[in-house]
Amino acid sequence: MTKAFLFPGQGAQTIGMGRDLAEAYPAAREVFDTVDAALGEKLSALIWEGDQETLTLTRNAQPALMATSMAAMAALKAEGVEVTEAAFVAGHSLGEYTALCAAGALSVADAARLLRLRGEAMQAAVPAGEGAMAAILGLDFAAVMAVAEEAAQGEVCTAANDNDPAQVVISGHHAAVLRAVEIAKAHGAKRALLLPVSAPFHCALMQPAAEAMAEALANVAFHAPAVPLVGNVTAQASRDPDAIRARLVDQVTGRVRWRESVEWMAANGVTETWEIGAGKALSGMVKRIAREVETRGIGTAAEVQAAAESFKNA
Repeated sequence: MTKAFLFPGQGAQTIGMGRDLAEAYPAAREVFDTVDAALGEKLSALIWEGDQETLTLTRNAQPALMATSMAAMAALKAEGVEVTEAAFVAGHSLGEYTALCAAGALSVADAARLLRLRGEAMQAAVPAGEGAMAAILGLDFAAVMAVAEEAAQGEVCTAANDNDPAQVVISGHHAAVLRAVEIAKAHGAKRALLLPVSAPFHCALMQPAAEAMAEALANVAFHAPAVPLVGNVTAQASRDPDAIRARLVDQVTGRVRWRESVEWMAANGVTETWEIGAGKALSGMVKRIAREVETRGIGTAAEVQAAAESFKNA
């Protein structure tokens, strides 16, 4: 089977994630120690023993999810499974940084610092209450784009995450997103609901954060990934470090083209995806996009061992 390794984005975080990996695999523990050292604080203590509300803060959730995924990657490697067993890597929003880290383009320490900055910059870009995001379920991408355009009325309102054929997330000014929710319902959406997020990600309002990331990324060592990255804003694969660096800046204000990314991977031979880290949201999306692609979630020591066993027996 031709595999793609996928890495989750914000929303997958839970207290306790990755702890059993750190207890079972010294290499996984080392990942959390490296992230703690890079940030100058015990993020691992928050992840394992803190409260969900603090973990969900963007500045914490982003490096925490990367750390958990990279701990699972370290555990897989300890079991003999290398990233090069995948034909492609991809990550949803912040997961793109994890994918690059897994493929050797970025160090764990640099990824942690970049994601802490990214979280803080995205949070600071728009004053609290001025922006919003909403999930529109049951309308396709073209229909949601039309809804967002109708709702904008001179404000920002756009499709931020094209997740799967029946789930599109919109982002923009709070009032415009509220208008879009009502318009979507009138146009036959099964559900349209505001999301509990702290800022309107992946829209033009994030331009100050994009500028902060451009400066930060320019000062970080990038290498060609060992495995091609299927990028959020291009929905195509690349191993060009300079192009990837530029697309990470574009990604702050640009749309996450996840549906198209999965379609591209399926069209280019992927028959199985491994979602590495917390949660199973991406696996659900994959099944709704490309039903023929098999999925596997790997976020615990038991799941690592089962995946390694299946790999050895393949």
